[in-house]
This record gives sequence, structure tokens and C-alpha cells, in this order.
Amino acid sequence: MSVATASLLDYDDVIARFDPVLGMEVHVELGTATKMFCGCPTEFGAEPNTQVCPVCLGMPGALPVVNAAAVESAIRIGLALHCAITPWGRFARKNYFYPDQPKNYQISQYDEPIATEGYLDVVLDDGSTWRVDIERAHMEEDTGKSLHVGGATGRIDGASHSLLDYNRAGVPLVEIVTKPIVGAGERAPEVARAYVTALRELIRELGVSDVRMDQGSLRCDANVSLMAKDATEFGTRTETKNVNSLKSVEVAVRYEMRRQAAVLIDGGEIVQETRHFQEADGTTSAGRRKETAEDYRYFPEPDLEPVAPDAAWIEELRATIPEAPWITRARIQQDWGWSDAVMRDVVNADALPLISATVDAGATPDAARSWWVAYLAQQANTLGVPLSDLSITPAQVARVAALVADRTLTNANARKVVDGVLAGEGDPDAVVEARGLAVVQDDSALEQAVSDALAANPAIVEKIKAGKVQAAGALVGQVMKATKGQADPARVKELVLAACE
Repeated sequence: MSVATASLLDYDDVIARFDPVLGMEVHVELGTATKMFCGCPTEFGAEPNTQVCPVCLGMPGALPVVNAAAVESAIRIGLALHCAITPWGRFARKNYFYPDQPKNYQISQYDEPIATEGYLDVVLDDGSTWRVDIERAHMEEDTGKSLHVGGATGRIDGASHSLLDYNRAGVPLVEIVTKPIVGAGERAPEVARAYVTALRELIRELGVSDVRMDQGSLRCDANVSLMAKDATEFGTRTETKNVNSLKSVEVAVRYEMRRQAAVLIDGGEIVQETRHFQEADGTTSAGRRKETAEDYRYFPEPDLEPVAPDAAWIEELRATIPEAPWITRARIQQDWGWSDAVMRDVVNADALPLISATVDAGATPDAARSWWVAYLAQQANTLGVPLSDLSITPAQVARVAALVADRTLTNANARKVVDGVLAGEGDPDAVVEARGLAVVQDDSALEQAVSDALAANPAIVEKIKAGKVQAAGALVGQVMKATKGQADPARVKELVLAACE
């Protein structure tokens, strides 16, 4: 049986009968200003076919030139993954035909990748560590993009026609390939997700890519095969392509394990093929038969000189490698006294770098966390943008927190100040002045508002005089309303209680 079956084996039965073997291939689009072998810009979302030239369109006679910034980024990725950097290596032509690959070959690296033999230690959900061995990280160029129109799924099957956008063709990529991941057993899907999560965090910390899976700047291909418990050789693998979220990596691996197991139990054979992950229902579907290295007819790229990074330069780059994000998190959590649950919420909100920068600008950790994880996260969700894309800086958030701490702003008016900054009205102090949001410091003005509130609510005054101090809250609320939120609630309460003595 060579086609996918609708039946799935129970996951516990899969683990009882088979040992899963994984291999992860992650493509990272580098955040360079220009493409890998030409000067075309790499801006995401530009009008189709507006960022192209004879080189990335593969025109006859057009010659490529290596992007030095991309080489530097690739070396830094290799160093962060504890790889050895190849002292002398060549680019190669990987020959195949795709409509979105205008040259009919891809400039890549084959037998001489930029980085080899590394590892990444990833933290699993229970806090334990799993080492994933890295086989290689190599440089290459991205392909263009096909848009299939008229079908129900957005794929070529059932489409009436296809459109090609070559803007992405030639964008610098680093492909990171693991060695076979064995022995994970029932935790294999979790290990896959944890690995991609850690890799994404590490590369973002390096600053060489925005690693946005939703925009394709980080794409994961998950290779899955099963070995019978008594087998000595790996089973036939499938490659689920372009899984575009961290959770989907785990779901895709689990599904493919269950699907393959059902095929094998039914006496069928697994086809070595690419598969497409369906986000809607968490399934995979057959793509194309998977080629072998021989099918690509690799040969050295004749138009490019070898890449030979100087040893001293490599050591300079090694000195720029930052601390691993999970080590940073552990240290910060201890320093700030946060619980595991608090840190998990911060990480899930993708807010830790912003909070750290806000603390560096003078805010307390808890004040910074409150702003980014609560109010600002709500604004980002409303606008449909990542938290880091909001038009407010950590320094501006720290300034708002300082104005609240010194009682220049009430909490309610502080949110109005943040709204003003987000709306482009200037820095916090300018918004405070323009909107008249500063706390009223003149006791005489407050005393008049308190006197009016007392006169209008004699019953509440009697309750306070009788010892029910909590009743003062109603009067404080009225004074706050009368002063348009510009009074200091604590000072108003003091004046109310003093007037009721």
C-alpha cells in the first residue's frame, strides 16, 4: 500500500510497536538588506516581481556575487550551534526544475557546508534537557513563490491557473540539518517542537533573522520514520514540508507517526515522499516522491569563488555570540523572583526581551511585566500585530511607569498616555501635557471636590463616621470622576477620612 490511509494507530500502540526516528531541516531566511547573490532588496510584502534583476531571474550572462553579510550571519549561526566552521568551502548547483526557480537550479552548498558537527541542548516541558546533534548548516538561496488560484485549498490540485512571484528568489537562506534524533520514544513530537522553539529563540537572539514563521522567514521540514522494535535499520522516511508554527511541528510529527504505523500494521509500505501539513485539521497529505542527492546532480558552482573565512575573523565573530535565551531566562527568573507560571506567561507573550529592556530603562520588573503582558498585549492583539511591532519603546513604557510611581499619573490616566503614544502623539511627557492628564497636586482644588462629594452624600458620611471606612471608596470614586481622573486616589481618600472625623 503506497497511499496514505485514513486510519490512524492509537499513539500508545505506536510507541509499543515502533521506535520513532526524526530528522529536522529548518530553513532560516537571513535578515540582510539585499539578496544572496545580487543587490535586490529583500523587503517582505512588496508588490510581486518588483524586487528582481537579471541575476536572481537567472538571465543568460548574469553573474552572482556572494553577500558578505549573509556569510557572516551563517558563521554566527554555526558558532551558536557549537559547529566547526569550514575553513574552505564551495558553493554548488543543485539542479531541479520548479516553476518558481527561474534558473532551474539552486545555488547551495553540498559537500562543503559552512558549518558542521554541532549540537543544541533544548529544554523539554518538564525541565529536562535533550541534546539534538547538528549535522550541518549550509548557505543557499531561496526560491520564488507560486500562488495557485481558483482551487479550494490554495494548492495546485484543482487550481485554474498559477501566478509566480520571484521577489523571494535569491533571498539568503541558512538550512540547518540535524542528525537522526533517536531514542525519544513517546516524547518525539515534544522534542521536535522544543528543538524548533529553541532554534528560533537562539537565531532571533543572534539578530540575523526575524524568524517569523507566519511570514516564512523560518520554515521547518520534519522527517519522520518508524523502526520496528526488533529492527536494526531505520525505516523509510517522509518529509512534511513547511510546517509554519511551533505547535504544528508537534502535531505534524505525532500525526505522521500514527499514520505510518497504521500503514505498516496493515502490511503496507511507506513511500519516501514529501507531505503537506494541513493546518485546519492537523493531518498530512501526499506531495511528491522525494529525490535523493544523486537526483540533484550537484556540481561546483563555476561562477563563484570558494568561501574561505579567516580564522581570526571567526574568533571575532565567536565573541559576539550571546548567552542562550533559556540560560538568560533562568538567571532573570531567579534575579526577579518570578514563579514558573509567571515566566511561562511572559515567554508565551513573547515579551521577555521587551520587559528586560524596560527594566534596563528604569522600571521595576513587575511594573514592566504588567504593562507588556497585560495592557500592551491587549493592544497588540486588537491591532493584529506582534507585541514588538507596537509603536512604543521600552524606554517610553519605563517613563510611564515612573510617572505612575511618583504619582504624576493615576493608573487610569497612564493607560491614556500609552494610548496617546501608540497613536503617534509623541513621548509620554508630551502626551501628559497635551491631554492634561497629570495628577492634580493642589490640595485646595481637591478639598473643594471632596467637600462637594460629602455634601451630596450625607448618608455615606454618617457610615464613615460610624467606623465603616470602606464606604469612603464611593466618595473617592465621585471625586475622581469630578476631577476627570486627575486626582491621586490615595490623597483623596486621606482628605475624605480627615473631613469625616
